[in-house]
Amino acid sequence: MENTKLQVKDLQKEYDGQVVLDNVSFSVNEGEFLSILGPSGCGKTTILRILIGLLKADSGTVLKDGEDITNALPSNRGMGIVFQNYALFENMTVLENVEYALKIRKENKTPARKKEIREQVLKMIEHMELTEHIDKRPALLSGGQQQRVAIARTLVMNPDIILFDEPMSALDVATRLALRKVLKDIQKEFGTTMIYIIHDQEEAFAMSDRIMVMDKAQIVQIDTPENLVNKPANDYVKEFVVDNIQIKVDSLVKYVRG
Repeated sequence: MENTKLQVKDLQKEYDGQVVLDNVSFSVNEGEFLSILGPSGCGKTTILRILIGLLKADSGTVLKDGEDITNALPSNRGMGIVFQNYALFENMTVLENVEYALKIRKENKTPARKKEIREQVLKMIEHMELTEHIDKRPALLSGGQQQRVAIARTLVMNPDIILFDEPMSALDVATRLALRKVLKDIQKEFGTTMIYIIHDQEEAFAMSDRIMVMDKAQIVQIDTPENLVNKPANDYVKEFVVDNIQIKVDSLVKYVRG
């Protein structure tokens, strides 16, 4: 039986009288890759901000490993987040960016811990294929390399859950394909639970164990990619997810055939 890592119950959120989350409930299994797919303004990023603790829901609860973390500080949630805009320190090298959050912790100030941290960070930088860029600042890196640094910085903190806020939307196709593989390899190797905000149907299908389809502040269907195609819950899922995938496939076939 699969272990439930995260359980979200009855999340409600309004901005200026407009409902952005309407009674949203879902769970995520240990080691699962769950994509949250939907158009702009459907509530995807609001969910992420509530999960990480940057935003408070009007009502509802968030449980992690059965423990209520609804009001916990972001630093006490055991979660990491990777943003679309990388959010790197421009004045720091790759090494310094990845090491920073670990170095500033009080318990890591001893010489022994500093040495351990440096080894841990170097290993992670190597894992993300960034060793040759270790002394470069972000301005000298490509978008894909910067995103790898952001992922390494999050991973080195050893979070139970990593949240991704459309991390590849600004990258070119080749870079996105390479990073997809990196994320799936990380999921397999570390057994990390991943929640991924996305608006690209094809990317969601390529990466996810399950996909949560949203529209207008609500979950419309949460299921495996296969079941979404074979058993769409309604016309919205069929049109927004299945038909859009088919259009992309048809257009690719047409392009290949010339």
